Amino acid sequence: MLHFTNEGAENKLTSPVTLVLSNLSNMLQLKALELLFSWFCLLTLSGITPGHMDTNGSGVVRVVVEEGRDAILPCSLSTKENAEEKLFDWKKDGPKEIFFYDGGIHYNNGRPGQDQQFKGRVSHFQDELKYGNTSIIIRNTKVTDRGDYTCEFPRLQPRQIFHIQLVVDLTFRNRLNEITGAAAEPSITIVDVTEFGALLQCEVRGAFPKPTVEWQDSAGNKLTAEEPQVSEREGHFYITLQTTVKKTKTNHFHCVVQQDDIGHIISSNITLPEKLFEDTYSRGVVAGLFGGIFLGAVILAAVQGLLVATKIITVRCNKGAADEKQKNRKKNKRGEESNLQAPPGSRPQENGFCRAHSEEV
Repeated sequence: MLHFTNEGAENKLTSPVTLVLSNLSNMLQLKALELLFSWFCLLTLSGITPGHMDTNGSGVVRVVVEEGRDAILPCSLSTKENAEEKLFDWKKDGPKEIFFYDGGIHYNNGRPGQDQQFKGRVSHFQDELKYGNTSIIIRNTKVTDRGDYTCEFPRLQPRQIFHIQLVVDLTFRNRLNEITGAAAEPSITIVDVTEFGALLQCEVRGAFPKPTVEWQDSAGNKLTAEEPQVSEREGHFYITLQTTVKKTKTNHFHCVVQQDDIGHIISSNITLPEKLFEDTYSRGVVAGLFGGIFLGAVILAAVQGLLVATKIITVRCNKGAADEKQKNRKKNKRGEESNLQAPPGSRPQENGFCRAHSEEV
């Protein structure tokens, strides 16, 4: 018997077998959706956030979760058969043991071998095993949880293995006691205080990976600083950063160190006393005052020296003129005629006398 179905303007020929297969496929899809819906309802009621999941062309499932949240890594038998008596093994980055289950025996009920990093943080969904769901949950995810995971069924024929990539979105915080190489609290020193402000220095020692260092004011605004001095020893970085600050409302400043690769941030603070800037201003005023006084004294000494030199020249000129006149009177007494016949060069030269004495002075 043949059945006709009308779809738009076209008639399609459908056999009973095709209808049965189509109905069966729809029933299986509906059942899968029901299971998935019930699973997510269970997670929601339990307060668990599965995170964002997607796949790429290679079939690897990618799970993205915020740091500190719980992450669900999905894994299910393709046959959806009961997995309560099965063996499945979860590993990270190859050999690292995450969760091992064998017929009811697993890491959370006495089985040894779990990696120390995951102890007490990984569990499975016992009630979901009968549906073939062997997913696990990692609680309170950390940066170090990022990586490639595998879910394997080694006893099945054919062997089944699933690949999951976990991405943990970082939240910046102090990780000094969590991650090797995280920068320690930087040291702050006052290098100098001048009329231009206070020169502050921030030092970071032995950080890895290489951090960024910056100065900030009390409001978190980045301050202009000098070029950082960076050195590297055995893969660890040593950084010195200086900045000159002026008086503000709070006189509060921060040196902030951040390592993006590991989500680490740490800072040191300094509050400069008001008196520091007042003393700076006073020193500037005093320096300017003394500079002005010194310059004034130099000018005054120069003027006085010039006046004294002028007075000496005037006195010598006057005295020389008087002596010359007295000599001329004596000459006049000896004989008025000889004086009149004397050549012009022998007459008194008062101006020449004064010039001679001026040159001596």
